[in-house]
Amino acid sequence: MNWFYYFGRVLSRTVMFVTLRVHVTGLKNVPKNGPLLVICNHISIADPPLIGASILSRNLVFMAKEELFETPVIGYFIRGFGAFPVKREGMDLSAMKTAQKTLDDGLVLMMFPEGRRSKTGMIAGLAGSALLATRKGIPLLPVGLWGTEQIKGKTWWLHRPRINIKIGEPFTLSPAKNRTELEARTQEMMLHIAALVPPGYQGVYRDDSK
Repeated sequence: MNWFYYFGRVLSRTVMFVTLRVHVTGLKNVPKNGPLLVICNHISIADPPLIGASILSRNLVFMAKEELFETPVIGYFIRGFGAFPVKREGMDLSAMKTAQKTLDDGLVLMMFPEGRRSKTGMIAGLAGSALLATRKGIPLLPVGLWGTEQIKGKTWWLHRPRINIKIGEPFTLSPAKNRTELEARTQEMMLHIAALVPPGYQGVYRDDSK
């Protein structure tokens, strides 16, 4: 990571302290070394920097939609924060190769398995994260986040919204031999995330029978 990443993390933490009330739990669950795939539900464009500024024990590499890289200045900044582009339609093989290399190098990759933001509760997860994790038994670290839907409009910072970030325990997925098994692993992965957020944020993974 270059100096810009660390500067950006300090800046993000400063902004967090001034404009938000962020409550983080489960930091002890973050492995101190080795490859790691961090997975989280996705509500707001603010989610990546908030998580990056909350998990200080490891440097995070992010996937970000390719549209953000089309403007040179914005692209420069988000690359400096440790992001690389991914196409949101279909399977982006180039992005998957970059993601795999990140993990092969023993680094931490941050992904939002839903593939896009949803402010009405979790939506069905995509198989990309599960595929990466099952190939080589990479541990996954589930993160549940809520409250960032309040970061909107011009005066949101005056209210200092309360943001919750809950980090669960690492787990692994057993190998998937076919598409059906990969879908099952994806479901298992998403349920780990859903278990960390309140029922109102669980969306399609909410179990009303409980």
